[in-house]
Amino acid sequence: MPAANAPRQFRIRAPCSSANIGPGFDVLGMSLSLYLTLDVSLYHEDATEAFEMTYSGEGATEVPLLPEQNLITKIALYVLSANGISQLPQPLKIHVHNPIPLGRGLGSSGAAVVAGVLLGDALADLKLSYDRLLDYCLMIERHPDNVAATLLGGFVASYLRELDPEATKGVPESETFLDDVVSKTYPQPPIGIGHYLRLNWNKEIKAVAIVPNFEVATAKARAVLPSTYSRQDVIYNFQRLAVLTTALGKSPPDADLIYNAVQDRIHQPYRKTLIPGLPEILSTITPAKYEGLLGIFLSGAGPTILALATGNFDAIAGAAQSVFKEHGIESWYKVLEVTDGGSTCEELP
Repeated sequence: MPAANAPRQFRIRAPCSSANIGPGFDVLGMSLSLYLTLDVSLYHEDATEAFEMTYSGEGATEVPLLPEQNLITKIALYVLSANGISQLPQPLKIHVHNPIPLGRGLGSSGAAVVAGVLLGDALADLKLSYDRLLDYCLMIERHPDNVAATLLGGFVASYLRELDPEATKGVPESETFLDDVVSKTYPQPPIGIGHYLRLNWNKEIKAVAIVPNFEVATAKARAVLPSTYSRQDVIYNFQRLAVLTTALGKSPPDADLIYNAVQDRIHQPYRKTLIPGLPEILSTITPAKYEGLLGIFLSGAGPTILALATGNFDAIAGAAQSVFKEHGIESWYKVLEVTDGGSTCEELP
């Protein structure tokens, strides 16, 4: 049993995610077995430092560590503010370990958003349900595909509900409201902003993430997309999306069915100018050439390539890396599981 003056300690884990999954633009997401971790200690009054934040892993040299500047703590401050608490409880120590590459299409910001919401919930002992936690996440990140997958785990389809303007009166319209989160008081988010469904996933299928050594900003990747699409292209994606959501849960997996169902005309063709080698990778790495391959596509907004496969991971990843190398780009890869569980907050003894 801990001593009476021992700090309260807990650990938050939030998996990374991949969104879109071929034709499922802004709809589909999956959580992957690479975890952002926060180790949190809430001390008693005799602690020497009021606040201390340390950080290791990806972005360790560039991520700000002041509570009003760091994304995770700013989100926690928003959750606290919406529940009548004006500042972080102190003395407080947080260590963040982040193995998720930044700006690569693996949901690093989504994991930070979810971790920040869970941190605010834990510090205020709110005990919010996962549905309510999702509402808070969606006030900051308005695209539910990444945050729903990271929060809930697994293979997830989601959408935003159209809200009555009265329900959003006084509620900020974008994540820029976090810029002055320390000085403002915010209302609680509307209830039921996002809706989701966890889809079946065949555990034989692994995700091979091939990560090139450059970043693509999500805003830039969205800016290259057209404002309108042809009926033909929309129907093309609808047809494949309807098949894919069931095909990835079937056993044994059907390589021909899945490979053709992950084809897309809504976002990948327009992002090829941002990602050297993308057309070659998507057109030349096929199940006919690589046994075990089921499908290959851009992870989120890129530049990471995600290959779904049941085996032959090294050869599949090596083929994509070779294409990147032809364009002067180094890369690395990791074989990941689609997680059963989502994000957690665990009290430590």
